Amino acid sequence: MDQPLWLSFIVAFLIMNVLLGGMAYMTWFERKVLARMQDRLGPTRTGPAGLLQPIADGIKLLGKEDLIPAAADKPVFFFAPLVIFVTAIVSVAVIPFGGQIDVFGTDVNLYIADLNVGALFLLAFGSIGVYGIILGAYASANRFSLLGGLRAAAQVISYELILGLSLVGVFLLTQSLSLRDILDAQRANLSFGVLEIPNWYIITQPLAFILYLIAAVAETNRAPFDLPEAETELVSGFHTEYSAFRFSFYFLGEYINMIIISLFASTIFLGGTDGPGADTYWGLGILWLLAKTVFFLFFYIWLRATLPRFRYDQLMGIAWKVLLPFALLNIAFTAFARLIANGQVF
Repeated sequence: MDQPLWLSFIVAFLIMNVLLGGMAYMTWFERKVLARMQDRLGPTRTGPAGLLQPIADGIKLLGKEDLIPAAADKPVFFFAPLVIFVTAIVSVAVIPFGGQIDVFGTDVNLYIADLNVGALFLLAFGSIGVYGIILGAYASANRFSLLGGLRAAAQVISYELILGLSLVGVFLLTQSLSLRDILDAQRANLSFGVLEIPNWYIITQPLAFILYLIAAVAETNRAPFDLPEAETELVSGFHTEYSAFRFSFYFLGEYINMIIISLFASTIFLGGTDGPGADTYWGLGILWLLAKTVFFLFFYIWLRATLPRFRYDQLMGIAWKVLLPFALLNIAFTAFARLIANGQVF
């Protein structure tokens, strides 16, 4: 680390608390966007424009009775919701919110850690989160919950593979797994005669971007791929037996994962903090990153309001029969293009 450990703890504390606040108001944002799309008003009674609704939800969950099934495996039942919640929060550690800034004469990094395998770190913790779903489903002593947990396991294994393979093309172009290196590689502009455009990987890796979007929606169990908690089939799926604040850990984990996946996509494909004025004012860089993240979150909500839920056989068929071949094709094409650029072909 190139800064004192205590300073890194302060940065981590600030970033994680902002993330938790953002997660709370993500629920308000989703309600409002869905309401507009469905010609409704959304929350209006709790504060101006319903802005106090997330606080009211938190108070309600804290006050509810915490029920535990008599046949539940209690230690696992208690522990399982924390797995998905903690792994979701830890993933933000490798997201770069900028470079290094000067604060009262002290150099401060706008990120928690710069790992040379930062992308793999984030993907790994995202896949570990499914253990919270599987363990919670098993410990509930409910067969419908267990079925939801098994669905989640199969879904995450399938789409985690697509998610990782969709990024291999970016890694080949950048020659690094560090998110800071990937961010820096997108700062130089692409020149087409007099025209210059940003070197964002959404331009050079459009197929990878589409594959990533589809896999990310399935990875976070969001509509139209929300099969692990298909209410009409499983009575809310893996968290049927959870109530009160213990249930909210699953709820919080889902929304935090959405934000992390959106921050990751913004960094990998849309240049992260890159944008007009970002080189001069670091605050503008953070605003650019947040604006791109909000765009992805809006896309999540738009999908939920637009598309019906897929059948489970359709979900798995898309992964193995469609997305996997395209992901491998993108890797082969990118590797061949890289060889040509290096003068190793022809």
